[in-house]
Amino acid sequence: MAQPKGTVVLAYSGGLDTSCILVWLKEQGYDVIAYLANIGQKEDFEAARKKALALGAKKVYIEDISKEFVEEFIWPAVQANALYEDRYLLGTALARPCIARKLVEITQREGAQYVAHGATGKGNDQVRFELTCYALCPNIKVVAPWRLPEFYQRFPGRRELMDYAKKHGIPVPVTPQTPWSMDENLMHISYEAGILENPKVIDHGRRGSHRAEGVSCICSLIGNFTAGRPGATGDREHPWGGDRRGVPVKVTNAGDGATRCSALELFVYLNDIAGKHGVGRIDIVENRFVGMKSRGIYETPAGTILYHAHLDIEAFTMDREVRKIKQGLALKFSELVYNGFWHSPECEFLRQCIGRSQEAVVGTVRLSVFKGQVYVLGRESPRSLYNEELV
Repeated sequence: MAQPKGTVVLAYSGGLDTSCILVWLKEQGYDVIAYLANIGQKEDFEAARKKALALGAKKVYIEDISKEFVEEFIWPAVQANALYEDRYLLGTALARPCIARKLVEITQREGAQYVAHGATGKGNDQVRFELTCYALCPNIKVVAPWRLPEFYQRFPGRRELMDYAKKHGIPVPVTPQTPWSMDENLMHISYEAGILENPKVIDHGRRGSHRAEGVSCICSLIGNFTAGRPGATGDREHPWGGDRRGVPVKVTNAGDGATRCSALELFVYLNDIAGKHGVGRIDIVENRFVGMKSRGIYETPAGTILYHAHLDIEAFTMDREVRKIKQGLALKFSELVYNGFWHSPECEFLRQCIGRSQEAVVGTVRLSVFKGQVYVLGRESPRSLYNEELV
């Protein structure tokens, strides 16, 4: 048995990799605290808790961070019209600093010396997790098993992980594995790796728990954006009572009159509507921060609707020259977020600048969704710079 090394807080998903990592960390002499973030994924959290405890976790934290994910991470991206390399709405990149922030909080609460994660040494997530941890707690120590020779040489492939799981009584799925990996949060579902690493392989759009269903009937929506004056009423009422500008505050289904106002409810509702219409599905090759190209298939239903709605009301209300500058800021913001620099001074500065640009972004946009597409039908705003008489 290894010498005691102290306490490590593991970002735990309950899957094969992090379950094996939990047991392996105990073998190395760590006391392991498991942390599972509820960020909108479909998950049996109680089963995951029991599994982590059965594998030897000293304690298990299951933290619902969905609301703060929408309000503090997704909304700034909506304000920015953030797109990485012109197509990717940053679903995973926005989630990681939110997850890692709570990881640091738990580590400090428990007086632990270490954090650990299951991200590989080839992807972006290792950078996103670790830069957040170091930014918020510079003295923290990170254990990244997939970058340690004693780990990756012992587990060069899935078969070795499965053998290790069997030897240590780690429950593994009895159903056949999907030929790709999937990661889900409120903002999106991503699919990559496995057969998708061949860029010629066609994605047929029927992937297990996908959101998009491709319903063909038209759905009309009315979305309200606000300048967020405390105490305002009607369509411009700000549900959080702050002075947040350029974020959605209400969505109304023009067909049945259904309305959602709170940030989380609004976003979940749009995911449901847009998912049924196949909105927000893309298949792209992107440039990872670590220096390689990778293929990803993403479904971002609500994010796609809000991107189009916000872009439209912003063009309607924002000064031309301000908008030119803001577009440049959005490009840099997207790059920083993708690369894991959410908590950097430069990204915080950009969020402040972009937020300042949103003062006039208030109004109502009417849209329809149909067969995977979002159509803007009309807009109105008390801050409009459009002059109908002049035109």
